[in-house]
Amino acid sequence: MQSYAGKVRAPEFPIGLDWLNVPEPLNMAQLRGKAVLLDFWTYGCINCIHVIPDLKRLEAEFPDELVVIGVHSAKFTNEGETENIRHILKRYGVDHPVVNDRNFILWQLYGVRAWPTFMLIDPQGKVLGYYSGEGVYDAMQPAIAGMIAEFDAKGMIDRTPLRLTPERERRAPSPLAFPGKVLADAHSGRLFIADSNHHRLIVADLETYAVQQVIGSGAAALRDGSFAEAAFNWPHGMSLNAEDETLYVADTGNHAIRAVNLRQGTVTTVAGTGVQNRDWRNRLRGGAAREMPLNSPWDVHYQDGVVYIAMAGPHQLWKLDLAAEQVMPFVGSGREGILDGALLESELAQPSGIIGTGDVLYFADSESSAIRKVDLRAGRVQTIVGTGLFDFGDVDGIGDAVRLQHALGLTLGPNGELYVADTYNHKIKLIDPNRRESRTFLGEGAGFRDGANPQFWEPGGISYANGKLYVADTNNSAIRVVDLATKLVSTIAFPNPERLAMAAAAEAAEDVPPEDFFGTIVRLEPMTVASGDSQIVLNITLPEGYKQNDQAPFTLHFYNNTPIARVAPADNDLRLITPPMPVRMPVKLSQGEALITLDATVIYCEAVNETLCFPAFLRFEVPLRVAAEGAPEILINHRLTPPKLD
Repeated sequence: MQSYAGKVRAPEFPIGLDWLNVPEPLNMAQLRGKAVLLDFWTYGCINCIHVIPDLKRLEAEFPDELVVIGVHSAKFTNEGETENIRHILKRYGVDHPVVNDRNFILWQLYGVRAWPTFMLIDPQGKVLGYYSGEGVYDAMQPAIAGMIAEFDAKGMIDRTPLRLTPERERRAPSPLAFPGKVLADAHSGRLFIADSNHHRLIVADLETYAVQQVIGSGAAALRDGSFAEAAFNWPHGMSLNAEDETLYVADTGNHAIRAVNLRQGTVTTVAGTGVQNRDWRNRLRGGAAREMPLNSPWDVHYQDGVVYIAMAGPHQLWKLDLAAEQVMPFVGSGREGILDGALLESELAQPSGIIGTGDVLYFADSESSAIRKVDLRAGRVQTIVGTGLFDFGDVDGIGDAVRLQHALGLTLGPNGELYVADTYNHKIKLIDPNRRESRTFLGEGAGFRDGANPQFWEPGGISYANGKLYVADTNNSAIRVVDLATKLVSTIAFPNPERLAMAAAAEAAEDVPPEDFFGTIVRLEPMTVASGDSQIVLNITLPEGYKQNDQAPFTLHFYNNTPIARVAPADNDLRLITPPMPVRMPVKLSQGEALITLDATVIYCEAVNETLCFPAFLRFEVPLRVAAEGAPEILINHRLTPPKLD
């Protein structure tokens, strides 16, 4: 019989390192009785971002037995700063303990060689094994389950919850939440903002900054429909087809390209399936746009019927032919690197910004800290500045002497010059693409300051219009405006901030449905319910011959993200052992329409052979209309079907 006990004692955490999401530094003794999964990561790495949903899935499946600890071993100098990591935990929604291994002490003690790498430690503090790369859930879940079962049989599992102090709880609500990109359109006089962590887009007047439209419900999901109904997941880059008033959006967390019809007020998906493309055989393969999975599109550029996509995940540029409804790789072999040459023979490194004019596309290759261009006529890639995956810094100059640090955005100025959001240097750089010359334009280190000596904090997007630059100052959750004539910087203040209040209220409640739900989504038919004091009645029917597990709690959480339906904080997070069905939750209903969301977990086992158990993770989405007259309660019925075993 296979044993999941480790053999080599895990090294102790060094004294003096900064810890986040916990009230005090952890040590191995505190973790006795827990399965421990160390995640060696660095926050700009796209593969490290991709594994976060897998880690949350493992934490949800083993909430009291598993402790995930992020060991942040920074690639870039800027990533090693604890305050920057603190903001990333808020931005990425990471709540588990994180230790800042900026000097690579733990990295060396564990013999790690790549990001991300995972070390599995048993409840006695011994290392069982490791895994590197994406797909950590499939790789580690069987071992974690086996380890817990083995040590539980010996009475060696400690289910006492680890005390956490999540950094995200310390973030004050704000009209914007980590905006990733911005687009200024001089022709229509509009400013488009990707309000990334509110999972929505904002359209404002380019002169007055008055909010004109809010696009997206604020729920992190993939849903087409009207502006109010539609849902995005961590949207970033945008590009406008002014002729037919269509805004194309890189919906990064949904691995999709969305089309916003500004005339009709609708959002549709034009490429991607909502699932990340992890099949590396597809790196040089295209197909029908709506059937082809994509991989973290970060920015887009529309030109002549084609949407060019900075596809960060596979280190490529792709193109979406709108007329043919086909999407395909366009630039890059899929191998991470910095190699010029023919389009599909070149090597890119996490392209995250793209802009174009005529026969030339320019793109920011973030992991090589490079600015590069594509000659569409010659079919070749050429590097303007940047020399290697680990060649970064903050050096002005010409050609190979230039150093940037993880630049994410760029825009064209009025005379063909490039303005670059040099993200990890917290600066705006001015680059002459012909002379390959780069110099600092604005920025004096991380911070927030307007005026003649401004400070930015990890700006991720930039756009030009009418003599001004508009900067998505991501960590400051603000849009900054640079007057090119005076070089003075100001910060946008919306004159009608009430248009943005719902997202701020939802953020304050910290109760937006998480973007990385991995279970079964049950979408119910629309229902009309009477306003006033009511109840949510959830009735889950188990398969014949099964019963609820009397050791694992049934959980039910209602997301208070709409004023139409509100559940008191004391009632909206239930944890019950074998509750009789149906389960009831009191709710206050106000007239209006909304989509309400509830998450439930039930563990059920064969009534005779109790060792065969199945977890069911369920998300119920209910399109709700609350009126003066209607049904007396919100009734949800669901019957479980056990999975088929091979």
